[in-house]
Amino acid sequence: MSKLTPDQLRTRERVETVIRLVAPALNLVLAAGERLSRIVEPDDPEYYPARVEGTEAGAAAIGGRGTRQE
Repeated sequence: MSKLTPDQLRTRERVETVIRLVAPALNLVLAAGERLSRIVEPDDPEYYPARVEGTEAGAAAIGGRGTRQE
């Protein structure tokens, strides 16, 4: 990767500063949205939890695939 020019470094620092300043507000928006979605529809019948591959607990949850058969 080539070296960044001084102008590119300044722009990068400005963007990173803006992100750092806005991050707490975005976290609040996400938290408020999550709470609101739980209030509006507490039970989501179409929710399917993510499967965990490569662990015994995950394999047992998906019907025993991937576990050792002795």
